[in-house]
Amino acid sequence: MTGAPCVISVAITGSVPRKRDNPALPVTVAEQIESTHAAYEAGAALVHVHVRNDDETPSSDPERFAAFQEGIRRHCPDIIVQFSTGGRGRALEQRGSMLHLRPDMASLATGSVNFPTIVYENPPDFIRSLASSMRDLGIKPEIEVFDLAMLYNTADLVAEGLIAAPPHVQFVFGVKHALPARRDILDFEVAKLKELLPGATWTAAGIGRHQFEVARWALEMGGHIRTGLEDNIRLDRNTLAPSNAALVTHVAALAAAAGRPIATAVEARKLLGLSERRTT
Repeated sequence: MTGAPCVISVAITGSVPRKRDNPALPVTVAEQIESTHAAYEAGAALVHVHVRNDDETPSSDPERFAAFQEGIRRHCPDIIVQFSTGGRGRALEQRGSMLHLRPDMASLATGSVNFPTIVYENPPDFIRSLASSMRDLGIKPEIEVFDLAMLYNTADLVAEGLIAAPPHVQFVFGVKHALPARRDILDFEVAKLKELLPGATWTAAGIGRHQFEVARWALEMGGHIRTGLEDNIRLDRNTLAPSNAALVTHVAALAAAAGRPIATAVEARKLLGLSERRTT
């Protein structure tokens, strides 16, 4: 029996990997647009976007986000555009500075967590401020869950009306000091999601060597999947991924093996509650 369609998200750049780690990493806005277009053609329906300065450091420059969004809309008019409000290399007050551009979605971590060398800081007042801005601008948040408390925090924000129900949640596995990549933990988190937030949609993301294993779990459990050079720069232990599109092609094959058709961007919008393409 064919399963439900699967939305493939592609995280094209991130803020940590550098071209010295994988020359395929897109850094300039033009490279990011080209890489996203190729990933879209390979099956990605959603693009998760960071932008970089010329020296490859993380950027909060709204003009770079605007240039990316304008360019990708010309090539892939129905792709779901999701801006990152993540914290590596950006001050709190900078992290929502591009939301006025009204992307379809934006990431929202609902708590703080230790990363390998830093604290990913998300104070309660800051979370509420970002959630309020997204709500007022009609941007759907993708809730980033790095531990169980973030799921309960999300339920509280939904109850308060700061996040519209049903939300979309992404479970992130394999970051040192956060959720370990274990199937039983994903089972538990998804069970709690269904209990706390009925009707919520969800994605599971695995970092580094865990990416394809976590994708298989999500496919088996009816969730959606994320890939991309932000999270994982290799196709296997010995092979660097030649592009974001190659990673999308790889997880699309996993979906096919699991009997899950790949959602088009139009289908993904309906599945995630984004029935119409946003305009800038």
